[in-house]
Amino acid sequence: MRWPRPYLALAAAAPGGPVWRMGRPEAAELEADAGDLADPVGEGGRSPLPHLVCKHPDRALLLVTRRCHFYCRFCFRRGAGPGGEPRPGELEAALAWIAERPAVREVILSGGDPLTLEDRRLAELLGRLAEIPHVETVRIHTRAPIHYPERVTAGLVAALAQGPPAWLVVHANHPVELTPAVAAALGRLRQAGLPLLDQSVLLRGVNDATATLEALFRALYRLGVRPYYLHHPDRAPGNRSFRLPLATGLRLVRPLRHRLPGPALPRYVVDLPDGSGKVEVEALTPLDGGRYRWEDPATGRSVTFRDIPEAAASPSGPICR
Repeated sequence: MRWPRPYLALAAAAPGGPVWRMGRPEAAELEADAGDLADPVGEGGRSPLPHLVCKHPDRALLLVTRRCHFYCRFCFRRGAGPGGEPRPGELEAALAWIAERPAVREVILSGGDPLTLEDRRLAELLGRLAEIPHVETVRIHTRAPIHYPERVTAGLVAALAQGPPAWLVVHANHPVELTPAVAAALGRLRQAGLPLLDQSVLLRGVNDATATLEALFRALYRLGVRPYYLHHPDRAPGNRSFRLPLATGLRLVRPLRHRLPGPALPRYVVDLPDGSGKVEVEALTPLDGGRYRWEDPATGRSVTFRDIPEAAASPSGPICR
């Protein structure tokens, strides 16, 4: 458990509320569940080297750290197992792998949270990517502006300018997280010319109400952040209390089409457990027995998986909307 002071103050202002729920450990996390998946998005089978994932030929995911400013109880990598920070030799090998593959045109930095790296280390890493001619863009996924807005400094902005054109993807899950300090941090990033996207997670007991989702996406849009993805929760060991069925998610999300302008409406996606990547929930075909099928329109290959039943989705904590 880890709480930056501003985020802890936000939780303390509403005990049992959405921020509290996202960070407070529960005894139920230690209980095994039949729906748990040790590798819920299939990264293991798409990892050519340690800390490197490649699900699509034109982009690569580089896991640059295991550290975060805050440990989300619903994190899909929480069951990744023991292991320390990436070693310098491992990152060098991953960079060499990328450099040898001209098809890779974008590198996505994740972890952990890349913005836990020192400015100097982040600038060095981005500078190395800038030396690879075929890497055109970098995407950086972070919760830092939400959990720890003080992290957005002039030094950080300068570090982010050292690499290829960067897109910053923040992760906000509830409108209460968008405090004046967070808004100011996002404003500093925008003033520096960084395009901002958001990906949120649909979480039972946190934001599982259409009105809450609408308020979140409107607030982000107003702050100059484009809602990009709304993720269906992945089934990592220990996050059972945050899960909800796909059918429930669709009932919550569909009304947003008539309530939000197009740029404020994210894509509702599920990351398939076989490693195929993110697909829109609307593209799934429901089958019997709680199963769903996705068919790749390019290859015709199909993936079938089982959703959690409605009865298994009862929350273990308060409903906070």
